[in-house]
Formats: sequence, structure tokens, C-alpha cells
Amino acid sequence: MATTTSITTTYAGEFAGKYISAALLAGNTIANGGLTIRPNVKFKEVVKRLELDGIVKDGSCDFSDTSTLTLTERILQPKELQVNLELCKKDFRSDWDAIQMGYSAFDNLPSSFQEYLIGYVAAKVAQKNELNIWAGTEAAGSFDGFSTLLAADAGKIAVVGTAVTAANVVEELGKVIDAVPAALYGREDLHVYVPQNVFKAYKRHLATVGGSIQGNNQDINIEYFDGVKIFMANGLPSDKMVATTKDNLHFGTGLMSDAQEVKILDMADLDGSQNVRVIMRFTAGVQYGVVSDIVTYGIA
Repeated sequence: MATTTSITTTYAGEFAGKYISAALLAGNTIANGGLTIRPNVKFKEVVKRLELDGIVKDGSCDFSDTSTLTLTERILQPKELQVNLELCKKDFRSDWDAIQMGYSAFDNLPSSFQEYLIGYVAAKVAQKNELNIWAGTEAAGSFDGFSTLLAADAGKIAVVGTAVTAANVVEELGKVIDAVPAALYGREDLHVYVPQNVFKAYKRHLATVGGSIQGNNQDINIEYFDGVKIFMANGLPSDKMVATTKDNLHFGTGLMSDAQEVKILDMADLDGSQNVRVIMRFTAGVQYGVVSDIVTYGIA
């Protein structure tokens, strides 16, 4: 009798957390520390921000409570999402065999074929999550991203956008920086989040200023403009920018929730096929804190 190996595996609750984490937190923005992560939001969480006005007063013998405390609250409610994907084992066996034999660019080899498949799916989820964070809309398989949320909030500081090129990128970045509130400028965690086309335009501008074709081909670490960090957010649509502090942008998920699940279902046990079904269930969502501390470019 032929021997078959079943790879049916189920991870649930916190045991699924490491796989969900790999899927959700590997995107460009989160992996590079661009957001504040709230990893254990089971249903919803209040994002609070306290602000004090006039805290220092002239000295006197009396107690005078004349300072103004403002409490800003917004609700972060991650959305329940899932992945239902069917893959053919045959399509992945050659790659897996190469990994096992050492012919691979993988730095950390997955310990099993199951983990290899989960890693493949997690990479796809990470790409989708990066897009959702910045440009998502409330639809199937998506949630409202920062661009959508901010477009609907009149309290933001809005800068009119245009098509950004190497010829005008300095002028357009300058408009964003000039609009940043004085209380935020100079803070270490202040970022200007830009899409790939703006980041590339800035690099090309600098290469042009340097007058060197070779400089355009070097791996130049361009991170700052007017003292503010330029953060390339792959999920941001072209010609859009957002300037605020990292602690004002929040990503929520429930990495420890019992509702999480990662399952590999080998269909050979059920229908004799070479197909494998990958199932993931998780939650994800974003929210900002104080909208008056956010400058947008090209986001109406």
C-alpha cells in the first residue's frame, strides 16, 4: 500500500498569532516602524489623546484652576477578515525541495512544508494589508485606510496636491512641511509619509543636483527633508502625502484573540486531489488620534 503524508494542521488563538503576525506586520509601513501597533484589540478600543492649554501660570497664593484639558477620543475597531485559498502541492514541491537541499535565497528556512505554504500566503496578505492601511475602503476584504478616513474629516490640514516629479518635488514637500503645526515640528517621531513615486522623485532630484549619473545608481539613504524624516509607505497612492507623528497613527489587530485561526487542510484525505486549502481568520484596522495634528497632501 502506498504511503501518503497528510499535512492537515490547525493553529488557533494565540498559537496562530505568530503566523498572523507574519502576515499583518510584514508590510512596508509596519515592518519599518511607521505606525503605533495595538496588538490585542479584541473588539474595539478607544484611542485617547490628552492636551493641556495654559498649564503654566503666574505665581500667587491662591489655587487657580484655569488650565484647559481637552480629551480627544476616536474608536479603533478592527474588521474581521479571512483568507480562503486553494493551492496545488505540485506547484510548490519543486521550490520546497530546492529549499531543503540548500538551493535557496531564504535566510530562515521554514521547518516544514506547512510553514512554507503559510509563509507564501502570509507574504500575499502582507501586501494586501499594506494597501488597506493607506488606501483601503470599506469593502469585501478591506477596511477604511488612512486616506479614506482623512478624506472624510474636515479637521485635517489639507494641502492641494499635484503630480509630483523630480522638477517640483522640493517645492511640494516644502508645502507639506510648512503646513506642519509649530508644536509638532522638531519632534523626533514626526514623519512625512510618501508613496514610491514621490520618494523616487526626491532621490532623482538629489542626483540631478549632485550632477552625477553614478550618484543616481548608488544606494543613497535619503531619509530627511528640512529635518523631517521622509517615510516611504508603499501602500500610499501616487502623489499623496501625510505628515504627522508616529504616535498619532494606530494599527489594531487581535494577535492573542481566540477568534484567530490558521489552518492547512490537505484535500488528499477528502477527495484524493493534490490540492491544499489555506484558511486564515484575523482582524485588522487603522485609526488616527488628533486630526488637527495631521497634514495631508492631495487628499481632499
